[in-house]
Amino acid sequence: MQTALSRLATGTLTSVSLTEELLARAERADDLGAFVTLDADRALAEAAAADRTPARGPLHGLPIAVKDNIHVAGLPNTAGCEALAGFVPDRNAQAITRLRAAGAVVFGKTNMHELALGATTAGGPYGPARNPAAPDRFAGGSSGGTATAVAAGLAPAGLGTDTGGSVRVPAALTGIAGLRPTTGRYPAGGVTPLSRTRDTIGPMAATVADLVLLDTVLAADRGPAEAPDPREVVLAVPEHHFTEPLHPRTAEVWEYSLDVLRTAGVRLVPVRLPEVETAEELAGFPITLYEAARQLPGYLHTATGGTEPAELLARITHPDVRTTMEQVVFPQAVTESEYRAALKIRDRVLVDGYRRIFRETGAHAVLFPTTPLPAGRIDTDTEQVRLDGDLCPAFPTYIRNTGPGSVAALPGLTVPVRSAGPGLPVGVALDAPWNTDRRLLGLGLLVEQLLEAGA
Repeated sequence: MQTALSRLATGTLTSVSLTEELLARAERADDLGAFVTLDADRALAEAAAADRTPARGPLHGLPIAVKDNIHVAGLPNTAGCEALAGFVPDRNAQAITRLRAAGAVVFGKTNMHELALGATTAGGPYGPARNPAAPDRFAGGSSGGTATAVAAGLAPAGLGTDTGGSVRVPAALTGIAGLRPTTGRYPAGGVTPLSRTRDTIGPMAATVADLVLLDTVLAADRGPAEAPDPREVVLAVPEHHFTEPLHPRTAEVWEYSLDVLRTAGVRLVPVRLPEVETAEELAGFPITLYEAARQLPGYLHTATGGTEPAELLARITHPDVRTTMEQVVFPQAVTESEYRAALKIRDRVLVDGYRRIFRETGAHAVLFPTTPLPAGRIDTDTEQVRLDGDLCPAFPTYIRNTGPGSVAALPGLTVPVRSAGPGLPVGVALDAPWNTDRRLLGLGLLVEQLLEAGA
């Protein structure tokens, strides 16, 4: 992305030629399932306007892909669900307004796990988002289409959304970088809702440096984000949950990453985090599903022009999503008392626990494998995956490591490990204290540089 921007700025590349090339690539790679909608005519018109005018901002003329649950005026917003195929917002999400004010060109809406209720982006009405590293495997979710587009070179960068890992999981599985900002850092309006306390837009790109630029625009924050001296960095490394168990490929990359960081002088401090094993069960899922039940049905009713719940359910493709909507969301199965109890657990156990870990260890972030295993096969692993010899449900397994920090509203970043030898992509993740996003990005730059260089 940085190279494209520098070439756009110097005039050696035009926005029109770049947009034309990306549209052509996307058409040729249609079988990857990255995009639901391509907006060729408007994108080319905006690109031509960018070529004729002085730079409006740091993203001037850059085409960007957007997950199909983030409103873009004039484009369908399906949220990965056929029932919403006719819903065309007339206003941009606030995040899109910021990107466009910085000069970006939105050229397509990307595939996603239906209603963002899953971690594979497979089984929905628009087909699977395939992993460019191995197209028989899924890209992950729920922001799988954006990950596919960036990893396949169909988009320089894109937006996803993250509730429990929906940016970081697909970024890790496809070998790119993804950021979940501190909850509330980016404007939240104009997004198909799940959880008002957990949802956030998050940028995805090939490198952490690209994420720094996107965060500058999305957060309107020009604060420093620079790689520190590795000898001044302390990272907390959990001895449990996040690494027990791991797929052999993930374990190999994880140990390699620790060796590289340790050799560079990063201080790795072993820790045990507070009751993270039950974070989603006792706090994350009750909070998400209670809030989804109070927001999503009304949104769907309005967006579909008054369609009744029974008809909406009949038009949901993914069986697990339909079951969740039918048995939990529409009947508001999570009670207010259960919700209040979950919020107390979040605050008393997770928020206070992470705060104590950061205070007692002096760690700048917690380091862990982004996912316990690489991407699974589309034909066999979308419902259950085998880990350490056991069959496990796919959704909670893939968000096992990203969930606890997101319940606590921490900023989280995944960095690809490209120097660990051949094999499926694996990412390492960093969760940092609240509102330290720019420092987190600086840590990400360091980790990325060290891992790119190798041992």
